[in-house]
Amino acid sequence: MPDKPIFTLRGIGVDYPTPAGLVTGVDDVSIDIPARGMTVLAGPSGSGKSTLLRVLGLFEHPARGTLTFQGADVRKLKHRERRALRRHHLGLVFQNPGDNLLGYLSVADNLRAAAEAAGTECTPEDILGRLGLHGTGGWKISALSGGQQQRLAFGCVLAARSTVVLADEPTSQLDEASADLVLDTLRYLVDQDFAVLVASHDERLIDLGTRVARLHKGTLQGIEEREHRP
Repeated sequence: MPDKPIFTLRGIGVDYPTPAGLVTGVDDVSIDIPARGMTVLAGPSGSGKSTLLRVLGLFEHPARGTLTFQGADVRKLKHRERRALRRHHLGLVFQNPGDNLLGYLSVADNLRAAAEAAGTECTPEDILGRLGLHGTGGWKISALSGGQQQRLAFGCVLAARSTVVLADEPTSQLDEASADLVLDTLRYLVDQDFAVLVASHDERLIDLGTRVARLHKGTLQGIEEREHRP
């Protein structure tokens, strides 16, 4: 029996005010997000994929439609409940590696800080070993490459024991070699049965998706189901 969706979106719409009037970011998007595997929100710049990811990360309030997380209507949650849900269940990785980490802390202390913020505990060297960063615990963040920094950002999600991993264009600021590190990390997270959601136009990353939702000008064009490929 298939898992229940971790997110259910029905008729989601997001508008932005501009001097010329309201501009629609996404319109009438309905989709179920599986509790396991990697769902990729794909499309060119301006397609609405990052807006939709912010909705799923509870940073964006839809003007229309309904959003449920594990069956609970997110609209009915109080502010502190939304914040707690984000802290304990949702791990967000931004496209700029430096935005995901605390530069004044060591590599290991970034992991400890992520765990502490979520009320969990972690063993930094264990996480670093799983992500190919063994031996870097005492390093400064500036000593890591861009790809290593993004790997560490995903490590912070592991340290927080988040249920869902959300990544916005995680390879867009990286060279090919650094992007390869991120792709390997995403494969690892999928193998660990995380619910991974990625907004990207990187075809190599899209090819990893077990489910690809294609957007264009704010509307959902179609959903492609795929078998998991190691």
